[in-house]
Amino acid sequence: MFVNNIKNIKKVDLNAPGVAGACKQTLIGPAQGWDGWVMRQFYLAPGGHTPRHSHPWPHINYIISGQGTLFLNGQKYCVEPGSVAYVPAGSEHQFINDSHQEFSFICIVPAEGDV
Repeated sequence: MFVNNIKNIKKVDLNAPGVAGACKQTLIGPAQGWDGWVMRQFYLAPGGHTPRHSHPWPHINYIISGQGTLFLNGQKYCVEPGSVAYVPAGSEHQFINDSHQEFSFICIVPAEGDV
């Protein structure tokens, strides 16, 4: 069993190639008893983005706040609070904050995807 509050979880700045203005919190995963899966919350500053990339695992996203663009397999999708997305394994994708406020979303991946 695990209970916590997001206010108690450290935000980590992301400094990988192709990333700008991004940080994440690892909310729950194997260390908290959820074997095989990890739920993270990402924050993108205005103008921030994740890298355009693909990987061999899928992920599920839920938009919490702000507005942005999800680039997925050559198409752009406008996303806002309440939007959900399934990104299949091997799909090229990127989240972009093209607004003037913070953009935040949940991302659930298999444990090997929490890199």
